Amino acid sequence: MTSSPLRTMTQTTPTTLWNDSSTLSELTTAIGWGAVGATCNPVIALAAIRSDLPRWQARIAEIARERPTATESQIGWQVVEELSVEAAQLLRPAFEEHKGRNGRLSMQTDPRKNRDAEALADQAEHFAALAPNIIVKIPATEVGIAAIEEATYRGVNINVTVSFTVPQAVAAGEAIERGLTRREAQGKDISTMGPVVTIMVGRLDDWLGEVVARDGLDIDPAHLEWAGVAAFKRAYAEFAARGLRARLLAAAYRNQLQWTELVGGDIVLSPPFAWQQKFQASGHDPQPRIQEPVAPDILASLLRIPDFVRAYEVDGMTPAEFDDFGATRKTLRQFLEANAELDAIVRDVLIPAP
Repeated sequence: MTSSPLRTMTQTTPTTLWNDSSTLSELTTAIGWGAVGATCNPVIALAAIRSDLPRWQARIAEIARERPTATESQIGWQVVEELSVEAAQLLRPAFEEHKGRNGRLSMQTDPRKNRDAEALADQAEHFAALAPNIIVKIPATEVGIAAIEEATYRGVNINVTVSFTVPQAVAAGEAIERGLTRREAQGKDISTMGPVVTIMVGRLDDWLGEVVARDGLDIDPAHLEWAGVAAFKRAYAEFAARGLRARLLAAAYRNQLQWTELVGGDIVLSPPFAWQQKFQASGHDPQPRIQEPVAPDILASLLRIPDFVRAYEVDGMTPAEFDDFGATRKTLRQFLEANAELDAIVRDVLIPAP
């Protein structure tokens, strides 16, 4: 038994802890547990704003006075930039200690730009200039893969998002590799770059649960909790075999297996703060298990689900098919809805209800 399982993990294995939240109070606590990075997305940014709403409402009013022609969206995104820079400051000590490989705060590109690779790369470059320890999220869609390579070439540290599957992770890892290689060929520095490729393990579980229910498949519900874990372990082996320099990152937690089964590799685990609290309270002594295979009967059960085959096999999907994967569509829609909710918060300040 250990009193601080997460710190034990970070001190005794190569596995790194990031915090899946930019809320300052949560990030501060997570840093005390060994976190050396933080991830964010439109839903998480919205939660951070709502956690300190009076303060940000006052700031929205100030921005509106400073920028009298700015749209709701422009004001909302300035707030996201400001809260991200504020959170990034908490991670500066880790950034300096790890020489750029950790200590970064993730900012996510606007999901409304997802059809335009140049716009995504341009916004990524803009975000990267806001603070030295910003890492930028770009989705693993067909367009996003092109943007990931271009932004990496420009020197932006990328955190691949909207990624749930082995083929997405491999395609994104190879895009980062191409960007790094292009920089190296031109004598440009990559020594402080620390790109990561996320697999949203719990969102894959969620989607497969919906597929099983929709299609009436007879799958043991307990086996579904292994789907994201199995995909992550497969991707980890593929990254090693291909010599990809980006690290894998696990996010979107739904169960403890997504922690205990992934410890031990040179990877990043980024649980939401609530899951970190559960892990801390578990008393679990984390042991390296990333290379332990998923039980054959569980894997055989999952492989009866066509969408798991698409998610698990390296050639299960082409980049042209990434956008139509159910988890991709659901997640992009959720991020777009969060944008709309942020616009509404700004609107309520600019035009209060009568």
